[in-house]
Amino acid sequence: MSSQSEVDKPVVLSLDSSLDSVDRAEEEVLRFAEGHQFGEEDMQKIGMAVRESMVNAVLHGNQYDPEKKAGLRVEMHNGGIAITISDEGAGFDLEEVPDPLAQENLLRHSGRGIFLIRAFMDDLQIRRLAPRGTEVRMIKYRSEEESDSTPNQ
Repeated sequence: MSSQSEVDKPVVLSLDSSLDSVDRAEEEVLRFAEGHQFGEEDMQKIGMAVRESMVNAVLHGNQYDPEKKAGLRVEMHNGGIAITISDEGAGFDLEEVPDPLAQENLLRHSGRGIFLIRAFMDDLQIRRLAPRGTEVRMIKYRSEEESDSTPNQ
């Protein structure tokens, strides 16, 4: 059994720019969330948000470049799970991402990731890194129904 200090310790990984890394990131984050008593519904939302963000980092940011890495950091922050995913790509301007709900974009395959992350997580911050790259930080707090049925930390 893990000690409390091991459970509270952040997970920090440097991952290859591959789809296998998307799976690995999701597994690591969900293991961490489960250790902090997040419920099933929250875990599904967290998993989807991590997958979307990692696909963005690996595909759009690093463009599968084997020389570039995707960073993952998971920790508890003010009672929520804070997940930071970074890439080494050229970066992007959030204002230029098309609205996936606009009529002209409904059938497009791109632009939905950030929309979904916003829907599933309680807080989302995206910033450009210098000299290159993007960092996505998202936080999910336990749902009220789920936190009512789990012991306090």
